[in-house]
This record gives sequence, structure tokens and C-alpha cells, in this order.
Amino acid sequence: MKRLVRRRASNLKVLITSATLDGEKVSKFFSDCPLLTVPGKLFPVEIFYSKERPISYLESSLKTAMDIHVREPEGDILIFMTGQLVSKLEDKVRSLEEGSCMDAIILPLHGSLPPEMQVRAFSPPPPNCRRFIVATNIAETSLTVDGVVYVIDSGYVKQRQYNPATGMYSLDVVQISKVQANQRAGRAGRTRPGKCYRLYPSRVYHDDFLDVTVPEIQQSSLAGSVLYLKSLDLPDIDILKFDFLDPPSTESLEDALKQLYLIDAIDENGSITSIGRTMAELPLEPSLSRTLIEANEYGCLSQALTVAAMLSAKTNLLPGRSKNNEKKRKYPPLELPDGSGFGDHIQLLQIYECWDENDYDIGWCKDYDLQVRGMMFVKEVRKQLSQIMQKIAKGSSDVRVNQNQKRRQSYRNLRKALSIGFASQLAERMRHHNGFRTLGFKPQLVQVHPSSVLKPDDDGLYPNYVVYHELIATSRPYMRNVCAVERQWVIPILEKLDKLDVRKLSGGGLGHVEEITEGNKSDLLKKEAVIVTAPEEQESKIQAARERFLARKGKK
Repeated sequence: MKRLVRRRASNLKVLITSATLDGEKVSKFFSDCPLLTVPGKLFPVEIFYSKERPISYLESSLKTAMDIHVREPEGDILIFMTGQLVSKLEDKVRSLEEGSCMDAIILPLHGSLPPEMQVRAFSPPPPNCRRFIVATNIAETSLTVDGVVYVIDSGYVKQRQYNPATGMYSLDVVQISKVQANQRAGRAGRTRPGKCYRLYPSRVYHDDFLDVTVPEIQQSSLAGSVLYLKSLDLPDIDILKFDFLDPPSTESLEDALKQLYLIDAIDENGSITSIGRTMAELPLEPSLSRTLIEANEYGCLSQALTVAAMLSAKTNLLPGRSKNNEKKRKYPPLELPDGSGFGDHIQLLQIYECWDENDYDIGWCKDYDLQVRGMMFVKEVRKQLSQIMQKIAKGSSDVRVNQNQKRRQSYRNLRKALSIGFASQLAERMRHHNGFRTLGFKPQLVQVHPSSVLKPDDDGLYPNYVVYHELIATSRPYMRNVCAVERQWVIPILEKLDKLDVRKLSGGGLGHVEEITEGNKSDLLKKEAVIVTAPEEQESKIQAARERFLARKGKK
């Protein structure tokens, strides 16, 4: 059997492809595996640097773009810019004297655009017309826009980053790497020789830019990744000492372990629990997976599936606060549901239920200014999650799916399930004002986000306790997607915090050392014998882990 396993393993070939990966680093990590470079077809690109860094990148991008438009021959302009450049470009183009240069159209390009808007950026312009495409880093590698001859590179990118010390996400404008700068320049040479205008000096590129982009594993919450590692049942794995290709900080790994412990995915010794195994089968962040499992116990799984799907949408589904122009509506201009005083999670549930009552009519979404593509995505995600939960139910007595649940059950059970699923994301209101203090490892002073539907009571105060979906740092720390919970649900979670020992949660190490006495010497010698024969046992454990993993994959 061992020979068979080795022979099969020797025939396994894994091909890793990437336009930006550090090939030498990956090759070294995988035992000096072969490295093959396939150069793409690229026309020469002339690079121009600024003499100094501009005071305003927005104004510098605007000036450079207009200079190209007026002086350079035909060819589209791709601008990598983090600010609001589209409206300013439109004003500038309109102010040009008619007939002084070719026509122009200005198009945004970013991931949250509706498909019909994204398509415009890839459609060829009319005759004698130039496209200005203002893009995020999505146009660096993910998408190729034909016809681009000129690239303007601000040298910056908006990047979502997770801080494990605060448990907070922030959307920061950060400097790009050399790899990103080269990718941006290469966009000008896809169809013919081009030009790249870098709005920073050459010395900044050579001296200040990192060689490669900071890996995502070092910028994200790792709770899902750590749960997956725990679910593999690899023998003697120590999460804090795991051999990652790009090791995240110890603080990030400890943060993940603490999160998983609080939501019962691992026990106080770091072993994965039955709940954790079920969570690992769901394609959700651990907090939402835990919420679904608990909601099933409380008879509100249908509602929880809706909330999980709504929160999984990567774009903002709800309309902004700005007033739109009046338009003809198919339905009465009623306001969206308000969450019945409980907060944003309940509002998201109510919105979906209203859409369901209107037979998932796209027109209904438009009438209420909801993002159609996002709502259709939510419907599909909810369907898939429901199917997965039913599959899990077939193989586990711990999960019970009730097909005849009523949509309009009490919201209390759902809020209780949320408090358990988001046990690491709870906050307590300060005694004399509406500021909140997060409950957890490193308390933070935060506020309810202005977009929340959670409102103060008659005394002007918010609920004493809330659960939040995420913390974000903008002008100040905010809780986004907030829901009221009860104190009695919070107390057991606070008690768990007192038992937390992150060294034990990591696994792989000795929990304690037993003193050798005459009474326990024989037992310890038996343990020693097991350790001596560990190589054979370890291989069988690895094979068993492989089989469990393949079995789980087969269920999906």
C-alpha cells in the first residue's frame, strides 16, 4: 500500500501559472521544481518619469491625459487612478474648442460596475474618437483592453487591508510595487508600440517601490484558512509554525485561532470540533458558517441563509443616500424595510423577503434602486447554500433542515444565532453615550456606521449590545452591518475569553509535561513506544487525512 501511494504521488504533476508570481521563490519552496518562462508578445513601450512627485495626483493625471489627447496621435488612454477623475475629464473635454482635436469618451472600469457598463470599456470607439479609460488595478492583469496605446500610472492603488491588532479593515491608498508598475506599463504595448507616463520620479521606482506586491495572505483575516488547515487533520501540525510560502505575521495567525475558538470551531486545546468540521464544508467565512449551523438548531435556517447570502454579495446592494431624479415607478414609491428596530441584518432579510413576494421581479429591484446584478447573485448564492446544507444534513444528525419553515418567524432566534456566529464581533454601548467598545481580545472604541438602519430608542440611546459584520477604518472606526443582541447571549462568550490560551490553540506542541513516578512509569513507557513507531503511524494518518479530504470534495 505504501509503495502504491508513493507511485501515485510520483505521477502527480501540479502546474502553477501566473503573470506576476515570483517564480524563483516558488521553485525553491517546492524543492527546486522546474521553472518555465513563456514570454508574452509585447511591443516596445517608452517610459516617461515625472521630475518630482506631484502635489495633486488627480490634477497631474488630468493634465497629462489632456496633453496626450491634444498632442498625440490616435490611440486610447488607460489611466490608473484612485480618485474621482471621470467627471473632471468630462468637463475638460467639453471645454475644448470644437474641431481642435478628435472626439473623446470617458469610461470608468472597476470590479463593482454593472456588466453593461463594463462592456462599454471593451467596445471600440466610434471613428475619430479616443477612449479615456479610468481604471482600478483590475486592468493590471485581470482584464486586457484592446486599443490602449497610452498609460498614465499614478503609482498608487486602493487596497483593502486587515489589521489583526484591531480586527479592523481599512481601504488604504498605498504605493504599488515594481511588478505592478511593469504590468501597468505593459498595457500600452499590447497591440502596437506605446507610451507609459509615470507620475513619479525614476528614483522612487528604483528605491521606494517594493520588488513584488505584498501577498494577500499577509493582508487578510486568516480565520477561514486556519480552519481549513485544522480540518485536514495533519498530524502534529502547529499553526504558528506552519511552513507557509509567504508566512503571515504571528499576530494574524493568533487572531484567527482566537476567532475560531470563540465560535466553537476549535476547542481550548486547538483540536477541530464537529461544528468546525461542518463549518469547513461551507464556502463561507467562518462566522457566517457558524451562524447557519446555530440557526438550524433554533429553527430559523431559512432566514439565516438569506442573511448569509446578502452579506456575501461583494457589492453594495442598497441605494446610496443621495437623492436620485424622480422616475416612473411600477410600484408605489414605498421606502425599503427598516429592520423593525433590530438593525441591518434584519433589514437585509426583509428586503429579500419583499423581493420574493414580488416573484423576484427585476423591475421591483430597479424601482427601489437596488442593484439588480447583486440581487440576482444573492438569489443564486442562497440556492447553493441551501443545497449544501441539505447535503450536510444527509450525513449528519447534528444538522436538521426544515423545508416548511415560515419566513416570518420571530427575529429573536436569528439574532441569537448571529450572536453565536459572530462571537468575536460583539460590542457593548458605553454607559453615557452612543459610542461602543468592542468585546474581545483588544477592545476598540467604535461607532455605528452612518449607513446603518439601527436607530436610537426614545431616550436617544442605541441597544446595550450589538453584533457587527465588520469593522472599517475611514475617518474614524465604524461598525458596518449592525444588529441588536441581548446581554444573556453575550455572557457565555465573555466567559470563554477567560479560558483562552493561544499556545494551546495552535496545536502541535506539548500541552503539559507529566512527572514520572512509579505509578505512571509503565503508561509513559507505552506512550514512548508509540512515539518511537511514529513514522509508520504518521504515514497512515496522512493517508487517512487524504481520504477524508477527497471524500469531502466528492460531496460538494
